[in-house]
Amino acid sequence: MADTLSHMKPYQKILLALVVGFSVVSFWRGVWGLLDHYLLPEDPVLSLWVSVIMGATILTVTGFITKIMA
Repeated sequence: MADTLSHMKPYQKILLALVVGFSVVSFWRGVWGLLDHYLLPEDPVLSLWVSVIMGATILTVTGFITKIMA
């Protein structure tokens, strides 16, 4: 992949960065929208706290797993 990127012209790199950036932002916008709609929609503040706790837990667990696997 790095070899392919090194042979790309500057305008191709910019176009690729824009496409990838748009894709990432669109994905997360969709995830957040679904969480807003389905994860405790009647209580937005609790929904935010549950999201923060879930995210922190997942990051912590995956951090421990990667340390064990390394």
